[in-house]
Amino acid sequence: MTDGAGGKERLRQGLRITLATVAILVLLLVVPPLISVSRFKSQITQLISQSLGRPVRLSSVQAHILPWPGFEISDLSVAEDPAYGAEPVLHANKVTASIRLLALFRGRVEIGKISVDEASLNLVRAGPGRWNLDSIFRTAAQTATAAGAHRVAPLPYLEATDSRINFKTGVEKLPFSLVNADLSLWQENPGEWRIRLRGQPARTDVSLHLEETGVVRIEASMRRAPALRQMPLHLDIDWREAQLGQLARLITGSDPGWRGDLTGELHLDGTADAARIFTRLRATGVHRAEFTPASPLDFDAHCGFVYHYADRSVENLACDSPLGNGHISVTGEKPGEDTPPSFSVELDRIPVAAGLDALRTLRSGLVPDLEANGSVSGKIAYHIHPQGNAAPAKTALAVQINRKHLAKADEQEIGPLTGSLTVENLILTGAGLARPIQAPNFTLEPAPVVLAASQAPDGGGLSGAGSTVQALVGSLAIPAGGAAPLTLNLIFSRSGYQIVAHGQASFVRARELAHVSGIPVAEALEALAGEPITVDLTAEGPWIPTEVIPLNDLPHSEVAPSSSSEASASAPSPGVAPESPDRDSLTGTVLIRNANWQADYLASHIVVNNATLHIENGNLRWEPVDFTYGPLKGTMNLTLPAGCASEQTPQQPCQAQFQMQFADLDAAAFESALLGAREKGTLLSNLINRLRPSPAPPWPQLEGTVTADSLVLGPVTLEGVSASLRFVPTGAEITSLDAGLFGGSVHLAGTLRKPVNGLDKPDYSLGGDFQKLNAVDLGKLLGLRWSCGALGGNGNVDLTGYTESDLAASAKGTLHFECRQGSIANARNPTAAGASAPSPIPAALAHFDRWTADASIADGAIDLGANQVVSGASKRSIQASITFGHPPKVSFQPPKDTRMEKRN
Repeated sequence: MTDGAGGKERLRQGLRITLATVAILVLLLVVPPLISVSRFKSQITQLISQSLGRPVRLSSVQAHILPWPGFEISDLSVAEDPAYGAEPVLHANKVTASIRLLALFRGRVEIGKISVDEASLNLVRAGPGRWNLDSIFRTAAQTATAAGAHRVAPLPYLEATDSRINFKTGVEKLPFSLVNADLSLWQENPGEWRIRLRGQPARTDVSLHLEETGVVRIEASMRRAPALRQMPLHLDIDWREAQLGQLARLITGSDPGWRGDLTGELHLDGTADAARIFTRLRATGVHRAEFTPASPLDFDAHCGFVYHYADRSVENLACDSPLGNGHISVTGEKPGEDTPPSFSVELDRIPVAAGLDALRTLRSGLVPDLEANGSVSGKIAYHIHPQGNAAPAKTALAVQINRKHLAKADEQEIGPLTGSLTVENLILTGAGLARPIQAPNFTLEPAPVVLAASQAPDGGGLSGAGSTVQALVGSLAIPAGGAAPLTLNLIFSRSGYQIVAHGQASFVRARELAHVSGIPVAEALEALAGEPITVDLTAEGPWIPTEVIPLNDLPHSEVAPSSSSEASASAPSPGVAPESPDRDSLTGTVLIRNANWQADYLASHIVVNNATLHIENGNLRWEPVDFTYGPLKGTMNLTLPAGCASEQTPQQPCQAQFQMQFADLDAAAFESALLGAREKGTLLSNLINRLRPSPAPPWPQLEGTVTADSLVLGPVTLEGVSASLRFVPTGAEITSLDAGLFGGSVHLAGTLRKPVNGLDKPDYSLGGDFQKLNAVDLGKLLGLRWSCGALGGNGNVDLTGYTESDLAASAKGTLHFECRQGSIANARNPTAAGASAPSPIPAALAHFDRWTADASIADGAIDLGANQVVSGASKRSIQASITFGHPPKVSFQPPKDTRMEKRN
């Protein structure tokens, strides 16, 4: 009986539990939709605002019981403290707020957890040590303190997923942000908070591959204090999977071409006023995008120091990193904000190759196959000496750098740098060097220098024109094939470098050194050979040239500044600070004597008797050049703008300019020098014998002027010649040619088409006019006694060939002339013994008022066509021809007389 009664009781209890469960489920499913919480909206808003310590606005609230009692809030905005701006500190379209059950059982409604998704959070820094989150933590601290006196809702667990964190300075929104961020903020214990963050760094004003900017993870804990900077803090920051190129683009706004993987760590313990910090930075596979070195520049640097925020001071700084087979250490301190820092850098057998790899990584354009051996050891310390210290001894090194580009600084002022670095057994090989560049030992020492204002390029040199800087300076001598070695004075500052080269070098060695240095002089000296040259050059520039981001590189979808101030902050700067040059520059001169210059498009080599090459920031100017080219002797100035040394395109040709001067110039000799001629004794006489029908090399593109005191054109001599020419790959264009002829003037223009191959001939096309020629001088050439008041005309002619006979036979064209108040008769002694008698002069030409004629040029002669000889009331036409030769022959035919009709 007892067992039966117990079984019935258990059955009734199970039934009651089942019915209660069903009732609860019905309530959970049916009751919440029937409950309207809109009337509690203000209480919920006040509750969240009280928990965060900020005004809160929301659109709607819905209650839910599963999976946890709480509210679903739409369009939540948490207002910002007016001291930090007007934009909401937090905005989310959808928020879930969960209720604390224990507080609910006690009759209170408290928010235990606030979860947001795809939210936007603003972190604002209004000044040193002032962040907008400071007031949230201060409110939470006050809440915890007041908990013993009266009950106040504690700070809820804050959670954000797939959100964005923006950074602002005052009202200005910076282009930097964290995207895809997961953030958690909660109280571990009363008065103790924990923060966990994971996100990807991004930038709004440039295009980035976010998967290569790395992932930032932050773990932090802090305990309450009256102010944020006084809170005991433990912070761990880890930045992994960052690609160096995208990281540089993220920070600077442009990709300098660096590649490699970076990992950074930071660990902090203490408070902002006394924080012990340890950092570690590791890099692997570091190289430039265009090439991969045999041994990438890898490093693993550790640093530790103590930072005092109130004093802005750093103490016990100690950094250490192995590099190659050597070691580098940095120690120092910064006592306070207004006190200069002091530190030292010690190098122990650091490979020179590591420095070359670092420079090659930072900069593009360095020769990739250049190899370096040797090591650097020493110690450099930075410390501001107190006033009144004794002046340092004057060193020989300081005197060596006192050249025209550098002036000696005030020797009574002690610079902050002391110590020295010694480079041992430096050997440079590869990069086309026939012999290695060797420097057994040289020293770099700190020395004060001042850049001369008259020599500084626009934008400043090492530090700006006329300003005193302290830099590491050194000097070494390199044998370069000259009578004396080539001396290099080295000046290395914090922002850039300066190298002054002075001395002699052979052409071969000069080209090798220029190629290794990547300077355009190599192209300028490529086709030269002869005696050693004398160089006086200064190269300077920044360690990292400034790169400006083109506006068309900014995706419109990613550029969304919130204000004009933000847009100005995001825009790339068109220049750099005046204390640092923004690009490399090369200035100076190269002196050349007794050298030969050979180009494949010229018939023979040019002998350069004397020449000076002026180099000005990429622009090459040869001035003056005293040259001999076959029978030609003259001087020339040639200007090659920056970029002419590199490969040109048809869309962007090199606009080189030249000015050439001659005393007496013979056209046949000029043609022979330029094109060669098919006769013995010319520049191409030995080459013509081996002609092949192969394509002729194209001419370079040049534009300029040629002047000559006289130009001999066969039997005719032009005086005071000035011609404007434009050379193109297929020939030349004579833009204009002005000269004196027979006491008058002639103006010509035309073209020259050079031979296509070795069996072709050049083509000439000329046209122009002549004015006020002296007919007496023209008559002497033709064997006539010709007088004329004014002789002028115009014409054009096409010719082909090298020799005078070829040109005369191929000449075709037209000629028009007019002569007023003239007369023509045979010369008194026109012929020599054995020569044929001159043809009789038509009577109409014995005296005339005006003679106008049109002639055709063909078959080696000029034949008169339609012409009129007017004398008084009569008009006649004559027939005549001039046969080309030495001298030209004139022949007349009997005239056809006609009588002009009398005018009414």
